[in-house]
Amino acid sequence: MKVGIGIGSAYYNGEDWQDLVQYTMAADSMGVDYVWSAEAWGMDAVVPLAYIAARTQHIKLGTGIIQISSRVPPMIAMTAQSLRTVSNNRFVLGLGVSGPQVVEGLHGASFAKPLSRLRECVEIIQMGLRSERVAYDGEHYVLPRPGGEGKPIRLSQPPAPDLPIYLATLGPKAMELTGELADGWIGTSFVPEHADVFMAPLQRGLEKSGRSLSDLDIQVGGSLEISEDVERLIEARRPAMAFTLGGMGSAQTNFYNDAFSRAGYEAEAKKVQSLWVDGKKEEAIRAVPDEMVLKTNLIGTREMVIERIRAYAAVGVTTLRVSTTGTNWKERTESLAEATDLVHSISV
Repeated sequence: MKVGIGIGSAYYNGEDWQDLVQYTMAADSMGVDYVWSAEAWGMDAVVPLAYIAARTQHIKLGTGIIQISSRVPPMIAMTAQSLRTVSNNRFVLGLGVSGPQVVEGLHGASFAKPLSRLRECVEIIQMGLRSERVAYDGEHYVLPRPGGEGKPIRLSQPPAPDLPIYLATLGPKAMELTGELADGWIGTSFVPEHADVFMAPLQRGLEKSGRSLSDLDIQVGGSLEISEDVERLIEARRPAMAFTLGGMGSAQTNFYNDAFSRAGYEAEAKKVQSLWVDGKKEEAIRAVPDEMVLKTNLIGTREMVIERIRAYAAVGVTTLRVSTTGTNWKERTESLAEATDLVHSISV
């Protein structure tokens, strides 16, 4: 398996930016394969990668993810081509629909029909990357604008039809679309013991495009930390799991909660969400089962972590995204080096 890391988060404000740069440079030096830049309502996904492109040589640079409602598709294509150029062909375009609270609350766009919007967005981006004149008549996007003075325009940067497009999706239909259109899947809420819940829709989409699972880079993972004090590791991650189940979306729409429900944790996921939505956050945190934390992260004794890595590899995961711990970038780098060695040393 390959190894990836992430930078940024929903609440990231840039305070420790230079530490993140040093961490990513160290990851580049030790042979980590991917760095993904997050985007929610903190820093955007693009600007950090442009800077990191100038400070690294080998690591692939991915947007994890660009929210499609925050930009029009031709601009996304232009941005992707630009990052491909400045990174010496290391850029990976990661896209996702985000959620209604961000799309409608922050961007002022409709979240209705996100799946068809994602399909249209990808098709227009691919058109731009192929250097075709951008003309599209869809439900969500019509280019050029009808009744105006615009005409179909061809992007002036060199064609990049092979620029990888990865999709961050969770619902069965969205994952099927990923298999049909994308080069990779940026997965979350993944439980290896229930891998078929995720792999089956990907496979259906791949079959539509005449491909198999071996043609899709499947990227999932979680927090990685080795310690004999397993209970401490669980307690440290319980709040984040509660936020994912209860706060990552509205009471009506939470794709993460839905994914865990399909993976066999419906009662537990709904209980945590109900408590969180009712404002009982401490109770929600306490309601997160130990098993959910352990099954979705790479934590515990060295033997436990090795077992989890093997579990991911055995079900077809091709890239393991790891989040390391430490009070500074040097400590996080030491943890990452250990994690990378473990992943590279394990075969199914």
